[in-house]
Amino acid sequence: MNSSAIPASMQAIAIQQPGGPEQLIRVDVPVPRPDPGYLLVKIAAAGVNRPDVLQRKGVYPPPAGASELPGLEIAGEVVALGAGVRRYAVGDAVCALIAGGGYAEYCVVHETNALPVPRGLSLLQAAALPETFFTVWTNVFQRGKLRAGEILLVHGGTSGIGTVTIMLAKAFGATVFATVGSADKCAAVLKLGADGAINYHTEDFVAQTRRLTEGHGVDVIVDLIAGDYVARNYAAAAVDGRIVQIGVQNGPAKELNLMMMLAKRLTHTGSTLRPRAVAEKALIAADLEQQVWPLLAAGKIRPLIDRTFPLHLACDAHTLMEGSTHIGKIMLVTPAYADLLSE
Repeated sequence: MNSSAIPASMQAIAIQQPGGPEQLIRVDVPVPRPDPGYLLVKIAAAGVNRPDVLQRKGVYPPPAGASELPGLEIAGEVVALGAGVRRYAVGDAVCALIAGGGYAEYCVVHETNALPVPRGLSLLQAAALPETFFTVWTNVFQRGKLRAGEILLVHGGTSGIGTVTIMLAKAFGATVFATVGSADKCAAVLKLGADGAINYHTEDFVAQTRRLTEGHGVDVIVDLIAGDYVARNYAAAAVDGRIVQIGVQNGPAKELNLMMMLAKRLTHTGSTLRPRAVAEKALIAADLEQQVWPLLAAGKIRPLIDRTFPLHLACDAHTLMEGSTHIGKIMLVTPAYADLLSE
């Protein structure tokens, strides 16, 4: 597709006003044009993530200068180049982390925040990579400093973040335990490679991790929950353990005794990805391409996709996500790539 064939307008999903999934509405908006250093990508598929839900609810606005449309990860075909682009050419297949605008038929992304589609992956699979892989890599490996031979606990093991954390931690030689909310989800994380699954409805993860580690505790904990989990994470952690906070679904920490942090020499860290500068995200992208993309190309890890929806049913995708019954990623597919719905 050459630049002369790019339409003036496109289908997209906008947030009508803060609220429930029904506030996601189909709109026609102008196709963006790439600034210097940016690519224009014809989107095949986009991932649905928790930050999209928070944005829809009105509590997680896009950073200054970003698209108001939801959507933080995409894959598709490069159809136009901004001035100075060197790495990619029109026709290249890429996946990319973006600050907004993924629920649409086209988006722009800086060339340094785009990565080639790994060999052997479809565009749908590639679109399931950026948000979770960037998030897990920077938090678990760069900030959490997970090393081979260590023990990791991930809460929400069947979420997009959870499934990627399990796969990457195992690939790099860690022992992995996961908390989940049902017997089916226990089976799912074990199938992904987790060494143990803890049903938080019927088991206490602090007691179980102490048992499973023979009293050692957990070296790295990946937490999307917060609330009363923070104090319990401190109890489950090993001496010199690291707790990586990626989300706060249950709100602020409760009844937190910091003496345990001091006694165990714990590190509690966390970060958000979306507001980071293009240059910061570029460094994560370069690390992923060197360390993780070869594993994807070799078929050693694969993104886990639960269900795929056409773009105009983004509201249904959000309803599924809020129900928390999914195992893996929830995806959207644009009209031009409707064949991906059958994958």
